[in-house]
Amino acid sequence: MHWHEVLKQLVEPNESKIVLLVADGLGGAPLSPGGKTELETAHTPNMDRLAQEGTLGMSIPVKPGITPGSGPGHLALFGYDPLEFVIGRGALEATGIGFELQPGDIAARGNFCTLDSQGRIVDRRAGRIPTAECRRLVEKLRTIRLPEVELFVEPVREHRFVLVLRGSGLGDQVNDTDPQATGVPPLEPQGNDPPSQKTAQLVAQFVSQARQLLAGEPQANGLTLRGFSARPNLPSYKELYGLRAAAVAVYPMYRGLARLVGMDLLGQPQNLQEQLETLRQHWPQYDFFFLHYKYTDSTGEDGNFEAKVEKIQELDAAVPHILELGPDVLIITGDHSTPSLLRSHSWHPVPVLLWAKTCRVDGCQSFGEQEALRGGLGQFEAQYLMPLALAHAGRLTKYGA
Repeated sequence: MHWHEVLKQLVEPNESKIVLLVADGLGGAPLSPGGKTELETAHTPNMDRLAQEGTLGMSIPVKPGITPGSGPGHLALFGYDPLEFVIGRGALEATGIGFELQPGDIAARGNFCTLDSQGRIVDRRAGRIPTAECRRLVEKLRTIRLPEVELFVEPVREHRFVLVLRGSGLGDQVNDTDPQATGVPPLEPQGNDPPSQKTAQLVAQFVSQARQLLAGEPQANGLTLRGFSARPNLPSYKELYGLRAAAVAVYPMYRGLARLVGMDLLGQPQNLQEQLETLRQHWPQYDFFFLHYKYTDSTGEDGNFEAKVEKIQELDAAVPHILELGPDVLIITGDHSTPSLLRSHSWHPVPVLLWAKTCRVDGCQSFGEQEALRGGLGQFEAQYLMPLALAHAGRLTKYGA
């Protein structure tokens, strides 16, 4: 029996409130052996107090040694096996901006990038151009026409956009054209089966026309595409956990993932303060809140150790505002690690803080990687975090006689 089926039999409703606060890319690494990580360097009195009152541990987003993308990382936190439930980034981005994917649609997440005179990538994110600039460039791309398919190009945020192909006989088994490196050209799209080969051929035509349209741009003169995918079919939070669940997120991708698992999207917050206000306004209406904080990831990807420390401290200052609402369970963690040292996602386990009145205090005095390694939760796969949250909220009855 799948453990989801077990959970559905054990779930019982009550009036408890659960908050899952996800600091994207929270886990880090020291800049030199024996040093402190970004989380350990940050001054976090509020999270440290919760660590003393709660329980710490380390979560493994997928499997040991596997570096996860944000999609699999969040899916695991939501209680879905990321190896069983696979969602491409394209579907996440499209759903996150409210685009209704139809059966057979293939979506991809696009990045505007900067190319040199030889067609090699100089900046994978085109200097994180303003969102208004992204909208202007998308208008150019909307003039592209391809045979046999309808094209949709939608702006997302900063350098990101969404491409959707609508037509018959398309597949989503197409490689990313982003090589995840600079100094090399974008990769050519290739399909792994006949339907995906058709998609790849159309995408190659789109990229070729886009390069011509963008050739005169000072920064965003190229593009890459990632996460080709169709809309997945996932069991919802209500179905699995009996929860009225809601998401408070700024970035479309995370709103998209929350929507795909049946969470309501609350408001259109643009920063942490607006997220906290949105949380407060909707507090009586829901049992579970997913609150997403992006900036610990983006600073890590920029390789800016000090900036990531500052963003962690900014998040710590928000914790009392959440506690004022009276959650029964508060979990603070990340979907993956993004060490500034590596400037990218990594395979390192992620620190987890679980605070509830029912916690066994484990003696940890602060929230950081070294303390979490000796915490009472131990090391566990992230997909089992939701059952722990439900148990501490009193929402799981006994299994068996």
